Amino acid sequence: MKIGIISDTHGKMHTGVIDAFADVSAIFHAGDIGNEDIITTLETIAPVYAVFGNVDGFPIAGKYPEVR
Repeated sequence: MKIGIISDTHGKMHTGVIDAFADVSAIFHAGDIGNEDIITTLETIAPVYAVFGNVDGFPIAGKYPEVR
């Protein structure tokens, strides 16, 4: 099983992420998501398990836990 780990996207998806994660079974986002579009995009690749970071306000901080 391969997993993808990402953090600090701050609402912007680096162009190489989709290719780099093409064969992963799960993606872990370790905070500072920025906006939910990032999670939506990652979910097209694999299931996403995310936590919110210090720059994430509502609704992200209300939807994702602080620790996982």
